[in-house]
Amino acid sequence: MTMADAGHGAFERLFRAEYRKVAAIARRVLFDPDAAEDIAQDVFVAFHRLHPPDAPFAAKWLHTAAVHAALNAVRGRKRRARREIADAVAERAGASAVDDPLEAVASVERRAQVRDALCRIGKKYAVVLALRYSGLSYAEVADSIGVGTNQIGTLLRRAEVALKREIDHDAYR
Repeated sequence: MTMADAGHGAFERLFRAEYRKVAAIARRVLFDPDAAEDIAQDVFVAFHRLHPPDAPFAAKWLHTAAVHAALNAVRGRKRRARREIADAVAERAGASAVDDPLEAVASVERRAQVRDALCRIGKKYAVVLALRYSGLSYAEVADSIGVGTNQIGTLLRRAEVALKREIDHDAYR
C-alpha cells in the first residue's frame, strides 16, 4: 500500500465519520439542505488541501469551518437579495407583489430574521448556537471552539439571550 492509498483511506474514514455532522451544522444555519451539502463538500475539500486527514483537530476544524462557511453564505445571500430587490423595484416601480400564503411568508421571514440576527451577534455566540442546535453535544461543541465543557452551558445561554435580543430589536425597527 502506498502513502497516497493510506492517506486516501484516512480521509475517507474522516469523511464518513464527520460528513453528517458538518452538513447538519450548515443546514441549521442555512435552512437549505442543498446549500448545506455544498458547504459540507467545500469544507471537506478545504480541509483535505490544508491538513492531513488524521490530524487530531480534524473534527473541530470541520465543525467550525462549516459554521463560518454557512454564515458567509448567508451574508452573500443577503447582499444578492438586496441587489435583486433593488433591481426588481427599479424595473417594476409601483407594481404590487403577488401575495403568498400567510403561513409560508411568516416562516420564511422568521428564518431570514434568525439568519440576520446570527450574523449580528458575536461570532463565538453564532458558532456555539449553530453547533449545539445542529445536534452536537456540549463536549463536541466545547472541543470545536476550544473551551471547557463546563463553559458551554453559560456560553449557550448568553448566545440565546443575544440572539433573542437581536430578534426582538428587529421587531421594533
